[in-house]
Amino acid sequence: MRLLTGKTALVTGASRGIGRAVAQQLAHHGALVAIHYGRNETAAGETLTQITRAGGRAFLVRAELGTPDDAKTLFTHLEDALARHRTGPELDILVNNAGASGSARIHDVTPELFDRLFAVNAKAPLFLIQRGLKYLRDGGRIINISSAAATTAYPESLIYSMTKGALNTLTRALAKELAPRGITVNAVSPGYIETDMNAAKRTTPHTAAALAGASAFNRLGHPTDIADIVTFLATDHSRWITGQILDASGGTRL
Repeated sequence: MRLLTGKTALVTGASRGIGRAVAQQLAHHGALVAIHYGRNETAAGETLTQITRAGGRAFLVRAELGTPDDAKTLFTHLEDALARHRTGPELDILVNNAGASGSARIHDVTPELFDRLFAVNAKAPLFLIQRGLKYLRDGGRIINISSAAATTAYPESLIYSMTKGALNTLTRALAKELAPRGITVNAVSPGYIETDMNAAKRTTPHTAAALAGASAFNRLGHPTDIADIVTFLATDHSRWITGQILDASGGTRL
C-alpha cells in the first residue's frame, strides 16, 4: 500500500545513512521527498537516483545547517524546488535527521565542540520547525531522530548526548503545543547503527562485535530498521502517538 500518496516530506541529512533510508521509504510509500544535504552533493545525488529508479519522486535541497540563517536558506530553496515541481509550498512531513557527532569526555570538551554540536543537533531542528510550521499542514508529522545516548550514561560523547537530550525535550514540548492542529511530534532513538557516523567505532572485528553485543539481537542496526519506524510515524496509522521518544536500539543493554 502507498500510504503517503499525495504527501510532501522534507528529510534533512538524507544524502546517506539513516536519512537516505528514510527518504527511500517515504518515497516508496508515495510521498514527494525533498532530499536535504549540506555538502556531499554526490551522495545526495545517489539517494535521488536510487529513489527515481525505484519509481519514486524526489528532488535535492542544499543548505548547510549550523550556520547563520540556515533555516531561511533551506526553506527558500525548498519553496523554489516545490514550485518547479508544480506543488507546494505546503509540507506534510518533516524529519529532522541531520546531525553532527563528536566524542569527548568532560576533560576534553571544548567550547568549539559544544557550539558546533548544539548548532547542528539542537538549534537547527528548533528553527527549522519554527520556520516550517507555516508550511506544515494541519494533521502533519514532525519526527526527530534522537539517540539512545540521551537516556543512558554515555560519558564518551558527553556533548552529543546532551544535544539529543535537548531534542527529546523539544519533542515533548512541541507535541503539546501543536496538538490543537492535529500535528504529531515524536522522536526515534536509535542505538548503534551501521552508518558512516559509527564507522570509527567498528574498525576491528572485536569492536564491531562489542557494538553488536550491546543489542538483544546481537547485531548492529541497519538504517532500514529506523526508516521503517519513521515511516510508520509519518502515516495515519500513528495518529494517536505524540510526544513520545521511541527506543529503537534493538534492546540495547536490557
